[in-house]
Amino acid sequence: MILLLRHGETFWNRERRIQGHAESDLTPLGERQAQAMARLAAELVAREPGDDWRLVSSPIGRARRTAEAVAAATGLTIELDPRLAEICCGQWEGRLRAELTDVDPAQPMGEWIFSAPGGETFEDVMARARGWLDDLPAEPGRRVLAVSHGVWGRLLRGAYAGLDREATVSQDVPQDAVFRLQNGQIDRFDCEPVD
Repeated sequence: MILLLRHGETFWNRERRIQGHAESDLTPLGERQAQAMARLAAELVAREPGDDWRLVSSPIGRARRTAEAVAAATGLTIELDPRLAEICCGQWEGRLRAELTDVDPAQPMGEWIFSAPGGETFEDVMARARGWLDDLPAEPGRRVLAVSHGVWGRLLRGAYAGLDREATVSQDVPQDAVFRLQNGQIDRFDCEPVD
């Protein structure tokens, strides 16, 4: 089983600024989202008791901050894995989405991010997600909490479910939910609302 969380809202999320590998702190709402996801993750872990759970996080600050909330709620120690990092957006990192006038507006929302000059491609990020997934123990022995990012989480879920590219990039990327990947199925658990 994998329990997958995206980091809470950041100031750059709010501004619609491209983050990639760049750092942006969680907003007060993002902190509350992280706490809500941590509580929900702890409840889901408690349903599957055992001392073999692992907590793995992207090394990027916004994911680490969210993982710290999960660690506090579950008692697990955070392991950092660079394969869980968000897509590198090259020259676009730090820019507002509205500034990207060279992006084809007809391109689906989930696709344009893979065309950043100097950034990673779909294939690059998918290779990281698949590599991480392949290195995990087989089900049912797999018990991992993963804290990552929007694009990486989409691609992990796509790799896990065997989705095609279009279905993979069109998936939702909430900052207030936990996805459970188990027995070939993906279930979404929404947190209690936070203001």
